[in-house]
Amino acid sequence: MRRVVIGMDPHKRSATIEAINEREKVLAQGRFGTDTEGYQQMLAAGRAFSDRVWAVEGCSGIGRHIAQRLVADGEPVLDVPPKLSARVRVFDT
Repeated sequence: MRRVVIGMDPHKRSATIEAINEREKVLAQGRFGTDTEGYQQMLAAGRAFSDRVWAVEGCSGIGRHIAQRLVADGEPVLDVPPKLSARVRVFDT
């Protein structure tokens, strides 16, 4: 399997993810709680892909808590600035 990017939109009590391949085909998506059980389910969903990277919106802000948990679990994490995400949302509508 090729590289998969797992994009994440974190919130205080939930995180929405979408996994895409290099052709931008959606492979998986879901909304998970940020409690221990929800986090474990989200991590398992992401680990279904061997060559993955997590792209978390706002690692220095609202996404910090979940990005730190991913890094502590040995996951590769990239910070996506909120301004970049806002631009994508405008073009998506």
